[in-house]
Amino acid sequence: MHTPGISITRRLRQTPFSKKVFKEGVSNFTVYNHMLLPTVFRSVEEDYHHLKNAVQVWDVACERQVEITGPDAKKLIEMLTPRDLRKLTIDKCLYAPLTNLSGGIINDPVIVKVEEDRYWISIADSDVLLWVSGIATGLSLNVRIFEPDVSILAIQGPLSNTLMQKVFGMDFDTVKLFSIVRVPFKDTSFIAARSGFSKQGGFEIYVENSTYAEDLWDVFFEAGKSLDVSAGCPNGIERVEAGLLSYGNDMTINDNPIECGLEKFCKKGIDWSTGKVKSFIGDKALKKVMEEGPKKIIRSIEMDGKPIPLCTEPWPVHFKNKKVGQITSAAFSPDFKTNVSLGMVSIEYSSGSSELEVETPDGTRLAKIHERSFI
Repeated sequence: MHTPGISITRRLRQTPFSKKVFKEGVSNFTVYNHMLLPTVFRSVEEDYHHLKNAVQVWDVACERQVEITGPDAKKLIEMLTPRDLRKLTIDKCLYAPLTNLSGGIINDPVIVKVEEDRYWISIADSDVLLWVSGIATGLSLNVRIFEPDVSILAIQGPLSNTLMQKVFGMDFDTVKLFSIVRVPFKDTSFIAARSGFSKQGGFEIYVENSTYAEDLWDVFFEAGKSLDVSAGCPNGIERVEAGLLSYGNDMTINDNPIECGLEKFCKKGIDWSTGKVKSFIGDKALKKVMEEGPKKIIRSIEMDGKPIPLCTEPWPVHFKNKKVGQITSAAFSPDFKTNVSLGMVSIEYSSGSSELEVETPDGTRLAKIHERSFI
């Protein structure tokens, strides 16, 4: 299938790393938060193998930050998500879905506590700044909300610890998932979190002040020559193997966190002993879903046959000619030698025993439910 190109204009924002990305030979982009996000360099499969065996530098500056600061910042942050944020300290960040009044997912960001009464919401692909600004205005909260000059550079892959140590002269082996350290660079320092959109391990560096961006990029490539460092990006095969959900693809505002397998990020917000619910947007709707159980749920799904085409729109999932769900992301896995996918299916057909069929653009495929991701 022919993939049309993207016309890059001022309306489509480039990132502080875009010139470096062009120089490294990026071959495809998508649009994410009105910005460029690289999707392929050499080929999806070559990038996949390299990510699993070496180390990559990713321009993910499109994961924009929404900064909330002021006396009511903590109050506002806690209203936005069903996650219990009591463990959110200055040395940690937390994955926290944001919900609307009906419990639908607005976004699934990482929340960073930069300092007291100052937070960054590191967002997926939706206009969170407008959503949060509207809530703050409607409730007359004493906060300032804006997009700061912060761009994320991700270091991903099994050699990421080694490359980080070569660049910053620190030991990163003991840094736990979603923990934060400050890394020195020139006359400043950046927040670096053990996080990223792969399961190969790595870090996301919050580059505050874009004038440092290109120099930091160059330092990583110089230090990583012996490690076979390469420019990379979130990989469509690896993320499906890993069961990493893409907002706008695998989950939307029409899905709630329970259906998306994110119940563990909601449960602590509910005090079942008293029946009272932590006050957050969508609390009553989510309490009802948790009491009654979800009607559908996201699963990893294996499909038989030859390598499947790119999934650009949902593919129907059937059980004996009855539609019971849809595939939202799919790829052929070179490591598992099978077609892997993510899809939302009716709860009664979500176990591994269900005999399902998927209608793909090149014919019907037999499908097998996996209750865990492939990696």
